[in-house]
Amino acid sequence: MLKILDRINSPADLRALTPDELVALATEIREEMVRVISLNGGHLASSLGAVELTIALHRVFESPRDKIIWDVGHQSYAHKLITERRERFHTIRQYGGLSGFPVRAESPHDVFTTGHAGTSISAALGMGIARDINKENYHVVAVIGDGSLGTGMAFEAINHAGHLGTKLIVVLNDNGMAISPSIGALSRLLNQVRLDARYARVKKRVKGAFAYLPFGESAWILSKRMKRSVERVILPNAFWEELGFTYLGPLDGHNIKEIEAALIRARDSDAKPTLIHVLTQKGKGYPEAETDVVKYHGISPNGSTKSQAPSYSQIFGQTVSRLMKEDQKIVAISAAMIDGTGLAKVASEFPDRVFDVGICEQHAVTLAAGLATQGFIPIVAIYSTFLQRAYDQIIHDVCLQNLPVVFAIDRAGIVGEDGKTHQGPFDISYLRCIPNMVIASPADEDELQHLLYSAVYCKQPIAIRYPRGNGKGVNLKQELQKLPIGKGVTVREGEDLTVLAIGPAVHSAIDAVEILAKEGVDCTVVNARFAKPLDSELILSQVERTRKLLTVEENTLCGGFGSAVMELIRSAGFSNLKIESLGLPDKFIEHGPQELFRSLFNLDSEGIAQYIRTSFPELFSKVSFRKQEGK
Repeated sequence: MLKILDRINSPADLRALTPDELVALATEIREEMVRVISLNGGHLASSLGAVELTIALHRVFESPRDKIIWDVGHQSYAHKLITERRERFHTIRQYGGLSGFPVRAESPHDVFTTGHAGTSISAALGMGIARDINKENYHVVAVIGDGSLGTGMAFEAINHAGHLGTKLIVVLNDNGMAISPSIGALSRLLNQVRLDARYARVKKRVKGAFAYLPFGESAWILSKRMKRSVERVILPNAFWEELGFTYLGPLDGHNIKEIEAALIRARDSDAKPTLIHVLTQKGKGYPEAETDVVKYHGISPNGSTKSQAPSYSQIFGQTVSRLMKEDQKIVAISAAMIDGTGLAKVASEFPDRVFDVGICEQHAVTLAAGLATQGFIPIVAIYSTFLQRAYDQIIHDVCLQNLPVVFAIDRAGIVGEDGKTHQGPFDISYLRCIPNMVIASPADEDELQHLLYSAVYCKQPIAIRYPRGNGKGVNLKQELQKLPIGKGVTVREGEDLTVLAIGPAVHSAIDAVEILAKEGVDCTVVNARFAKPLDSELILSQVERTRKLLTVEENTLCGGFGSAVMELIRSAGFSNLKIESLGLPDKFIEHGPQELFRSLFNLDSEGIAQYIRTSFPELFSKVSFRKQEGK
């Protein structure tokens, strides 16, 4: 039997469905999402909660003429299913398949590429202004949820939109959650609506009472006044009205008819920004996700095998807990990533010294700076892709004052299936140019714990970058060691070539030179540990000895670790050297498995070995000559 979903080839097909068919369609969409995401992995709970909202939006508005922007983009899976991508939905988050986020190049229905929170209202306002300047006629809708409204950027956009009075519609998908429970006063204000039984009770009684009143203009006006009076006591609409927005809601986010009515009212109103407050249940329709929305925010594919080694995030959390037990001045800060960064257990142990500031990376960094001025040692745990958002605060508030803030940069390098909005290949490059900043990258999970221990007492800004996923499975030393800042270590001696690696690439480099050793090429491997300051004495001595050098890093080559090494060698006045660099290319990296991209970019052991064969063919000619001489 043909499913209703199979008949939806474009958003226009939704408008022919009956109310019962719409309910059935919502169920089918959820079933398809659960089926595919269970196989592929992905952000499940958020999209499950936004199904009816998505259907209503596409019934009321005419995408892509009308612009719908999804914020955060991981709530857009239902949107993808009903915007001409149903037959490709099984490829989502797969290499060469659909992205897990809206991407302009993927579909005309994706009007703005979104992967970071809080961008939608600014983008929507820009589109609305462009429409008005061009005297065009279309609607602009920003769908913001999962804690995104708490970002500073969203508030800035709301302030500007209210000032201008530009017509746009902001749909607040209020599910009470980001990845972790939403943080802040605004969240409490919204939850006041969500949890206050008075509103539902009064609304029900008023609705029942008016059923017995005669129809007419006076009764209608009276009902609206009573409703408005109730809302002003209980609801936050006055807050939005003061900001220049018309407020509609709160609405049942799983009632298509109710959502459509509000959307039509906003669409057909006079030019003024409107906020529609929709209450949804994250994980709706999937009992496991409804029960544990944090766990099911994003899931791994069924049948995927995980390394037995602990993840870098787990080792980070364990080490922070250990350090905080020893030193009362150490505090930890996260920006809505308590679980993802490994700080959940630390927060339960030290609730007064672990701070989740919400999706507010700028605030997180300057909060750390303020704590540091008072003798505390803040550890700021933020993913590489999100730390970019706090660049001014890193420079102006931390490094300019040379404050001892530790930046724990999770998900550095290739991240994988989340794709180009979440990859972390830029942090060495964007931090290396900042005075006073130290940049370190551990070769494995054991070195991570020692670098963290060293960082909290180095008395200046320091960033420790480490990858997503499991460690190398090395033994963890029980006694923490203070590693000297700016010093690397030679892990293998050889005469033909120096391979200078940083981060987890060290282990790949070791494996690569072991492959080449069987071919008669003898290489040195240096674990640099630090991208800034470089261990100039160690590096220059090795370069002088072998006269051939390969740098390896999981960071963009533009301004990265390899660039720093070349600057050092040039300043030292060396000549007659051969230097090559392996790293990530000057482009945004799409979605796909981490190991696939490491293979494509020659950053796995086989790739490094092959790159050496291709770039240093003279080494193998030398081996051939040795063999002939031996004969």
